[in-house]
Amino acid sequence: MHTVYARVNNVSALLSSCTMALLAAIALSSFLFTADPKGSLAVASVQVFTGNTRRYATKKQELAFVNFNLTADLSPLFNWNTKQLFLYVTAEYTNRQGVTNEVVIWDRIVRRKEDAKIETAGRNRYTFREMSTSFRDTPPANYSLKYNVMPYVGVLTYGEAARTLDAVPFPAQHELS
Repeated sequence: MHTVYARVNNVSALLSSCTMALLAAIALSSFLFTADPKGSLAVASVQVFTGNTRRYATKKQELAFVNFNLTADLSPLFNWNTKQLFLYVTAEYTNRQGVTNEVVIWDRIVRRKEDAKIETAGRNRYTFREMSTSFRDTPPANYSLKYNVMPYVGVLTYGEAARTLDAVPFPAQHELS
């Protein structure tokens, strides 16, 4: 006869195997749901100012301030396995040395499908600066709204919901007072 411990071990092994199979089925079913969210992103203005960096009070560096208008309907990304969305606006440009940069200037976390319709006139939340200290002679930047779908079970999914139609140039600098 089997002992109580052997029977508990068999039942718990069966339950954990069934749970893992269920989680694998949930993760694989996430690939069946494909959504194509639509949005529009327009840059209203870009201003470049000269200011001090935080670390070095004597070092001058150019800072860019971007005002943008964002409209997007991301509700098709929500299904029964979506925990939350991470949205972010990036600026992609190539500096004078030929290095391609992608800078996150704004982000938001969306936890409910009801909050997935976004209409905002925003400004960059994070410092947008060029490591070479100057945006002078830098080619225009492309701006895009990207998302990251975080599921309850499964792999993270990345995508792009909106992009500016034309590259936006960096203007001449202004002095901060």
